[in-house]
Amino acid sequence: MVNILWCSFIIIGSLFCLVNGQLELLNEEILGSAKTSLDMIIKIFPVMALWLGIMKIATVSGLLKKITKIVTPFFRKLFPEIPKDHESVGYITSNMIANMFGLGNAATPFGLKAMKSLQELNTKKDTASRSMITFLVLNTSGLTIIPTTVISLRMMHGSSDPTSIVFPCLVATLLSTFAGLLMDRFLARRSKK
Repeated sequence: MVNILWCSFIIIGSLFCLVNGQLELLNEEILGSAKTSLDMIIKIFPVMALWLGIMKIATVSGLLKKITKIVTPFFRKLFPEIPKDHESVGYITSNMIANMFGLGNAATPFGLKAMKSLQELNTKKDTASRSMITFLVLNTSGLTIIPTTVISLRMMHGSSDPTSIVFPCLVATLLSTFAGLLMDRFLARRSKK
């Protein structure tokens, strides 16, 4: 559906420029947006590479396993259906850590692996399990301690204080995570009745 919507926007915009005789404006926008996209990639890539490297070092060094052991008691409350020491806990932890550092792109592969692993535990393959729903709520609310990507974008656009977003982002994502988990638990209890 989204593909159809974007294709419609592109076709309508191109036809509008053609009808109004503004093809040079269309060409300028196409080339200008390509340049802006490339500039954005060049400026964000080093920050993303740094944090992805740190995540890889944490995985290889065993730090991620230690963090997983620390958060496992918390996850046992959130995900009581997941067996102890199941691989999905490691994927969920990796996803949450990547999200906490504002690395949504790095969090995506871990999130997909976590969902695949949770699907293996799911007895009803055509319906999301309780753990899958809770993980989706946690992933969507995206608790963020350091919004790396947003800071990079603010630096790229010349913000005088690009890190001023850290505290408001922390508060907003903490509240959204808390509200999401409350609603998740409320609806889970309600569906049991």
